[in-house]
Amino acid sequence: MANQLIENKLKLVPKKPGCYIMKDRNQHIIYIGKAKNLFNRVHSYFRSQHTGKTAQLVSEIADFEVIMTNTNKESLLLEINLIKKYKPHYNIMLKYGTMYPYLKITNEEDPQLIITSDVKKDGGKYFGPYPNVNAATSTRDLLQKTYPLRKCGKNEKRACFYYHLGQCIGCCDHEVTAQEYAQQIKRITRFLNGDVQTIKEDLQNKMVQASENMHYERAAEYRDQINYIEQTVEPQNVMSKQYNNRDVFAYYYNHGWISIQVFLLRQFSIIKRDSALFACYNDPAEELTSYIVQFYQEQNHTLPKEVLVPENIDTHLLSDALEISVVNPKRGDKRHMLDLATENAQLAHEQKFRLLEMNEKKTRGAVEELSAALNLPYLRRMESFDFSNISGVDNVCGMVVYEDGRPNKKAYRKFKIKSFQGANEYQATQEVIRRRYSRLLKEGKDLPDIVLMDGGSIEVNAARDVLVNELGLDDLPVAGMVKDDKHRTSHLIYGDDHAIVPLDPKSQAFHLVQRIQIEVDRYAKTFHRQVHHKNSFQSRLDSVKGVGPKTRRKVLSHFKTIKAIRQADLSEIQGLGIPEQVAESIHRLAWEGHKGSPYSDQDKSS
Repeated sequence: MANQLIENKLKLVPKKPGCYIMKDRNQHIIYIGKAKNLFNRVHSYFRSQHTGKTAQLVSEIADFEVIMTNTNKESLLLEINLIKKYKPHYNIMLKYGTMYPYLKITNEEDPQLIITSDVKKDGGKYFGPYPNVNAATSTRDLLQKTYPLRKCGKNEKRACFYYHLGQCIGCCDHEVTAQEYAQQIKRITRFLNGDVQTIKEDLQNKMVQASENMHYERAAEYRDQINYIEQTVEPQNVMSKQYNNRDVFAYYYNHGWISIQVFLLRQFSIIKRDSALFACYNDPAEELTSYIVQFYQEQNHTLPKEVLVPENIDTHLLSDALEISVVNPKRGDKRHMLDLATENAQLAHEQKFRLLEMNEKKTRGAVEELSAALNLPYLRRMESFDFSNISGVDNVCGMVVYEDGRPNKKAYRKFKIKSFQGANEYQATQEVIRRRYSRLLKEGKDLPDIVLMDGGSIEVNAARDVLVNELGLDDLPVAGMVKDDKHRTSHLIYGDDHAIVPLDPKSQAFHLVQRIQIEVDRYAKTFHRQVHHKNSFQSRLDSVKGVGPKTRRKVLSHFKTIKAIRQADLSEIQGLGIPEQVAESIHRLAWEGHKGSPYSDQDKSS
C-alpha cells in the first residue's frame, strides 16, 4: 500500500514520456525506469497486483520523482545514464549491461565491428546505446557492407565467404596494413558520430555504377541502404547534434520560490540532471544568473561549448563571466530542450506547493479530528512533555510545541529537574508544569489550547494539581498519551475520571498523536544524553591532573559544550590561562570515543 506522500505525488505525475526514479525510506535510489506515459507507468506500480521481485521492489518504495523528456529516445538515453551513475539495486539487467546494445570496434590487430551490451574499459570504441538489437544490427550490417573490417575468424587460411561478398576487409586472404584499418575505422567513426553524407554519396555512386553495369539486384541493395540512412539514421542524427556538449538552464518562479533545472548534454544524450528549489528574494533572472556562475565555480563542473538560457537572461554578462557561448534559443531543437527544462522546473515547483497544500489540508483535518474526539474547540497550539533519566540520575524534561498540527521547533523547551534528586514522576511533572506556566502567566504570554503528557494518570494528575490548585488554570485541558506494552501509541486519557479516548489507528488524529509522542520522546532522550555526557565529562575532568574546580568552571563556562572543546585549538584552551600539558589533556578527554580524534594515532602507538 502506498504511503500518503506517494498518494499525493501520484496525482501530480504528467502524462508525458520520461524517467521515474524510485527511492526507499532512506532516500536511496533503488530503481530507475522509463515510460512513454509517466502517469500510467508510475501508477501501475501502486494500483496493480505484483509478484516476485516487482512486489519486493514496490514494498520498498517510499518516495519517487520524475523527469520529463521530449521523446522516448531521450527517455532511453537518460535512463541508461542515470542507471550508470546511481547503479540501483533493482536495475539488475541494466546495471550489469545486459539489455541495451552498443556497436563496438574491437581493440585488436585485426579489429572487428561487433554488437555488445557489456561496455568495458578495454581500449575498444563504443557507440550507442541503441534502443534495441534490431537497430544495432541494421547499422552494423550497413557499415559492414560499406566500410568492412574483419568479419571472419583470426585463423582463416583462405579467403572467407564474407570477403567474396565485400563484407570482410580480407585479412583472411592477404595482409591488411594498420593504415588500411585506421582509414576504415575513421570512416565508421565519422558515420556513427553523425557524418552520414559521405556514406550516402559512396552508396549513390555504387548504385549508379551497378545499375550501369546491369547489376540490378546489387543496385537495389544500395538503394535500400540509402533509404535506411534517410529514414532512420539522419532523423536521429539531427536530434543528436543538438545534444553535443551543451548545458541547459531553465527556471520557474512563483509564490516567492524559484525552481531551477539543469540538463547536461554530452555525447548525444542527457548525461545528468541537476535541480534546485529555494526562496528567491531578488529578481528571478538575476538569481538564475548567479546560480549558473556558482554552478561552475563551486561544483567543479566542466564548462561545455555552449550554455542555453531563457530569453530574459543577460547572455553577454554570462558569456563574459564564463568565457563560453551563452545563447537564448528562439526556435528549433535547442528551444525544445530549453522548454523541456522549463517544464521540469515548473513540475518540481508545483509539486512542492501542491504537496504542501495537500499536507496542510490533511494536517488541519487531523487537528479537527483530535479536537472533536476530546470535545474541545480547535486545538491550534499543543504543548507536550516527556521525562528522561537513568535510575533518577540526570533527570530532565523535554517540551515540544505543535501549532496547527505542525512542530514549531523554535518554541521547544528543555528543563533540568532541580527541586529533588532521584526518580519521582509526580514531583518532576509538578516542577516542570509549575515553572512553565507560572512563567507564561508572569510574562502575560498566551497559553496553549491543551497540555499533552507522555504518560498516564500519574503525570495527568500532577499536571492538573499544579494548574488548578496553584495557578488557577482550571480551563486548561490536560490529556495523557498512553502507550501499550510494546511502547507504542495506544490511546488518550482525558477528564477528571481519566476516561479513555479511543482513536482509530487508521485515523489522522491517531497519527498526529503518534507523531507528537515520538517527537517528544526523541527530544527528551536527546537532551538527557547531552546532559548525561556533559556531567560525565565534568566528573572525568576533575580527574585530569592540574584541573581543579576553578579551572573546570572556567573551561565549561567558556566553551559551553564538549563539542566546542573538540573543535577548539589547543591555543584557545591555553588562552584561558591553562598550561599546555593540561590543555592537551582536556582536549584529549573531549575527543575520547569520537571518530577523527587527532590523538588516535598517538594512542595506538603508545
